[in-house]
Amino acid sequence: MELHNLNDIAAFVSSVNAGSFTAAAKQLGLTRSAVGKSIVRLEARLQVRLLNRTTRSLSMTDDGQILYERCVGVLQDLDDVEDALAFRRSTPSGRLRMSLPVALGRLHVLHHIQCCLEDWPSLGIDATFSDRLVDLIDEGFDLAIRIGPPKEDSRLLTRTVAYQQMITCASPKYLAAHPTPQTPGDLSAHACLHFVSGGRLLPWNFRVNDQPVSIIHAGRLQMDSAEALHQSAIAGLGIATLPSYVINDELRSGKLVQLLAEYAEAAEPIRVIYPSKRHLSPKVRLFIDKLVEAWSPCPPWERR
Repeated sequence: MELHNLNDIAAFVSSVNAGSFTAAAKQLGLTRSAVGKSIVRLEARLQVRLLNRTTRSLSMTDDGQILYERCVGVLQDLDDVEDALAFRRSTPSGRLRMSLPVALGRLHVLHHIQCCLEDWPSLGIDATFSDRLVDLIDEGFDLAIRIGPPKEDSRLLTRTVAYQQMITCASPKYLAAHPTPQTPGDLSAHACLHFVSGGRLLPWNFRVNDQPVSIIHAGRLQMDSAEALHQSAIAGLGIATLPSYVINDELRSGKLVQLLAEYAEAAEPIRVIYPSKRHLSPKVRLFIDKLVEAWSPCPPWERR
């Protein structure tokens, strides 16, 4: 295809999108006359009428509609090729704003952040550690890491990077002084260390006879920090239900013992979410790709 043919197609698609030759000319950096001549030239070459013109509006003919639908895809493919080549030459730069769950962020994402800063000297990172569900769009975040199934939001994209399991556990010291619970119902007789979020206790979820069961047995100690609950469970203050990414090392060392494993809920996805854009900036795309690579084939808390 000759270059002027492609320019004529671009002028045609821009005119349809913009609704007039004048608006299309501004987008393309051309004169209105040049855009009009491109359309006339394209119609002459194809021997069809593409646009119905009035002094106030443009509308496509049937032939124009067919050409438009095909040409939009062609121009999009060309844009994607150009962006892909530019992306290969680019490196992350600027500031990357992210929202991270407190425990997961501090224990496992922080190391990844440090690696990225070492690899990409032009990148700065603003990390907010909070279990609050931020609004990425309204609050100006580039990405967030969240745990659990996705919520419907057409403005956001999501990518699962790992899974975590909620595990009910206690220390050998606590179990030496109390009978080991055999079913979730037995927990009512125990000191339960519950996590508090937004001023309310979060229930513990189990599956009994293949049915979901949620329980809350508030003990003397309740906290809004998974890491504080973790230390309290190790100290023998009660039974806790905590994420695998917090306690797997202690389960392996024997400082904590898993309880009620046969009643555990299925593992939950850990997801990166980010605003829906056709072309992600290198800082967002490469941060996510690097995290997936670092946490594959299994995340760091699952490794011995």
